[in-house]
Amino acid sequence: MPPLDGVAARTLTGITGAEIPLPDPGRLTHLQFRRFAGCPVCNLHLRSVVARLHEIRAAGIREVVVFHSSAAELRKYTGDLPLDVIADPDRRLYREFGVETGARALLDPRGWGTITRAIATELLGRRGERPAPPARPEGGRLGLPADFLIHPGGTVLAAKFGAYADDQWSVGELLAVAARHSASTTPIPVPTSEE
Repeated sequence: MPPLDGVAARTLTGITGAEIPLPDPGRLTHLQFRRFAGCPVCNLHLRSVVARLHEIRAAGIREVVVFHSSAAELRKYTGDLPLDVIADPDRRLYREFGVETGARALLDPRGWGTITRAIATELLGRRGERPAPPARPEGGRLGLPADFLIHPGGTVLAAKFGAYADDQWSVGELLAVAARHSASTTPIPVPTSEE
């Protein structure tokens, strides 16, 4: 579960060396927990975020993306993305926010279509531009995604804990959640994709 008393202000270091405030003091923070560097499902999702980044920023949201891989490994796969990417190979943030791992990340049939599409996209779209997904990813393949919308004051306004590899907020869902919370510091329950 996310911190019940809110997110304590801190500064994280991105894979580029940039300092990243958490929470951002001037706008909402969308803190996303992804799986491993080179994860085809994560890459497909993040490319959809980048494609609509202007809308996300216009809604007053800062994207911060956490992976359980090293900064060196992440730079190979995400160095070209205009996002704040955080390496957390020791999973400190994952534990703090209650983000889990589990075999259901890959075994849940609801994610199989996206997993297949993501692998095909990586293999066809890569063409020597990026390395292939790792055969043995740092931290393993069983990480689950999670999303948190955090107020500048540190209140976790909404959260989604993924049940399988592809179970995260879409950009449309993120924007809808943010619109409901734009003038609030009070958490409002957000329906999961299963409801």
